[in-house]
Amino acid sequence: MADFTAKDVQALRQSTGAGMMDAKKALVENDGDPEAAAQWLREKGIAKSASRSDRENSEGIVVARVEGATAAVVELKCETDFVAKSDQFGEMAENILTAVLTRGEGAVSESVTELENMKITLKENIDLGQVIRYEASPGAVLDAYVHQQNGRGVNAVLIEIDNGDPEIAHDVALHIASSRPKYLTRDDVPPEVVASERETLENITRNEGKPEQAIDKIVDGRMDGFFRDSALMEQKFVKDEKIAISDLLAESTITRFVQVEIGS
Repeated sequence: MADFTAKDVQALRQSTGAGMMDAKKALVENDGDPEAAAQWLREKGIAKSASRSDRENSEGIVVARVEGATAAVVELKCETDFVAKSDQFGEMAENILTAVLTRGEGAVSESVTELENMKITLKENIDLGQVIRYEASPGAVLDAYVHQQNGRGVNAVLIEIDNGDPEIAHDVALHIASSRPKYLTRDDVPPEVVASERETLENITRNEGKPEQAIDKIVDGRMDGFFRDSALMEQKFVKDEKIAISDLLAESTITRFVQVEIGS
């Protein structure tokens, strides 16, 4: 029996990008010699997958679902549209989503070996992106919306609404997918972002030759426009631009939302 430890296996995995079982087998086959094991993996076409981690993986798939009082979204990233649309890739994303819904975000650790093996098999930089799970508060409604493009999910939204109904939750989720708000309310915009935007608008307004005494008022108006673009509650509803999201919600309250979009 070759003499090596779990740390030796881990070190070989990190240096070659091989999966755990492949790294262990390589050490067994080469009497625990790490250099010989790395060469063995290279000759078998298993090594060097680690170098793929430097390659951009801006393609992929997002999947999301509500099951009872739980909702989750999982982003699985890859390099090409071809892999993103493959059945194997989509099934992996759905399996991870099911595990997260059932056992929590920590369940993604169960898929580490499978993801490493898929990286080797498909010869791409494959990795998990965002993984988010909501558990509804008492009386809250959850919704998950996924926009499909070319046979795969590319834009997913999770939302939780208090004192609302499923139809409103779904309408707001659709709106978020289309309008891409960064914040819930204007009060949620970080002060440094507000200050930076105001400075930019002041410079723009001054460069337009507006009277100095009018600049503050003009910038105030333009800041309102910035907040309408950035804050969900101030956006016009995509299905009826006569009303804002705040009007659509009436007595309901958005507790939280998240948007996960491939390539963003």
